[in-house]
Amino acid sequence: MKWSDGVPFTADDIIFWYKDIILNDELTPAKPSWMIVGGKLGEVEKIDDYTVRLHFVQPYGVLLDSLAIYGGQGGFFAPRHYLKQFHPNYTSEERLEKMVKEEGFNYWYQLFMAKNDWIQNPDLPTLRAWKPINEPTATHWIMERNPYYWKVDTAGNQLPYLDRVTHVLAEDPEVINLKAMAGELDFQLRHLMLNNYPMFMEASEKGNYRVVTWESGFGSDVAFSPNLTYKGDPVLRDIIRDRRFRIALSLAINREEINELCYLGLGEIRAATVPPQNPAYREEFGKKYIEYNPERANALLDEMGLRWDKDHKYRLRPDGKTLSLTIEVVAGIFGPWVDASELVKEYWEEIGIKTAVKTEERALWYQRLYAGEIQVAVWSFGQVLFPIIRGLRLIPFARECPFAPLIGEWYVSRGKSGVEPWGDLKKVLDLWEKAKLTVDREKRIQLTQEILRINAENVWNIGILRAPATMCMGVLKNNFRNVPEVALSDTNLNSPGNANPPQFFFKQK
Repeated sequence: MKWSDGVPFTADDIIFWYKDIILNDELTPAKPSWMIVGGKLGEVEKIDDYTVRLHFVQPYGVLLDSLAIYGGQGGFFAPRHYLKQFHPNYTSEERLEKMVKEEGFNYWYQLFMAKNDWIQNPDLPTLRAWKPINEPTATHWIMERNPYYWKVDTAGNQLPYLDRVTHVLAEDPEVINLKAMAGELDFQLRHLMLNNYPMFMEASEKGNYRVVTWESGFGSDVAFSPNLTYKGDPVLRDIIRDRRFRIALSLAINREEINELCYLGLGEIRAATVPPQNPAYREEFGKKYIEYNPERANALLDEMGLRWDKDHKYRLRPDGKTLSLTIEVVAGIFGPWVDASELVKEYWEEIGIKTAVKTEERALWYQRLYAGEIQVAVWSFGQVLFPIIRGLRLIPFARECPFAPLIGEWYVSRGKSGVEPWGDLKKVLDLWEKAKLTVDREKRIQLTQEILRINAENVWNIGILRAPATMCMGVLKNNFRNVPEVALSDTNLNSPGNANPPQFFFKQK
């Protein structure tokens, strides 16, 4: 195997990733969770030019699965021959400082991370099928075939078939939908809106394209996650931490109405759990607290002592203030999340909770999530297809965990910052650690089911429905071939990467 610049790919590229990137606290202050077993970071040893050995303090039952998801470029190896020029272990301080200033950075590690970003740096060697040749901010972001790509087809033909891939920069998702509908795009799988499905079908003949629908690997298309580590208001945080409150929030939601108004009636009402494709799935997990029962929701809030104000409009907190929640949602990137949020606002206000919906840009949403500043986070309930490998919507082992981001921070910092887990939150982390170590598949499924049971009982995430296949639709020009009509679309599979894009081609007349 060779990098895209023709330099051989060897064990040194893996050792460089481990010793010079992962073990460097300036580059990697929070170590990758998949490399931590038994509370300790694993070690990587070079055996020869093409062999490495990984050492962990305990057996690691899902190592190969973890490598399959996390172990790509940047996740398990990096081009040492190129990146070492930006690293103080290989370059003089004087030369490094000069490059840092020339590139407009303050510190060497900022320069290094920029150079190790394949999207931002076209010069970075890659093992991927295509590599960018210009900046992603360009109107047309172009990728050209890697001449040293390491795959061939069954007839021995060099892959990829396509010499060039061009991404067209769009100002918002609606522009993407209009371009796809007009037949201006050869292939588009992301950001196509469900409510446009009838129009896509109607315009397909004129646009000379076909519509494919892939099944979703998400547990719920949209989920509402009250933040148990919200740091802006201790009184509200303690209310959110009361399980009865979260159950009440779930029971107050009319999911059938959301399905009809936002999903064309095509969704399947479902709590936030793994999809049926996972062997640990149980129907009872998907049915927990999803009935529309505002009467019971009100009874639970009464039981908590959250009494109504004198006008019987809103409930009051223990400190006498109006009980209010803010839902934060990213607008228009994947599904009708804003519309669903507005309906949830109505349902929660009917049980006395003053609710606001705040839409914001994706980067800001993540920034606020990581800081513990979001009260109720809205996102898809994805990355749960392989919960022991990457179940950060179910287990708070990373800051991306929407219901406890500061516990995720505590985990990745190994207790140096964040919020220490307690009760069932600690239990699911312990079960997750145990499941990672388990080499027996059936035992691992049992441990996963216990994690799912605890999640369902605690309602840490409030699911709405499982998306219909039309939610994962793609628009393809009729001459764009070798794309499966049926597949599974999921973040963990890097869809459409699981459909083998290097083998996509244009059919010649």
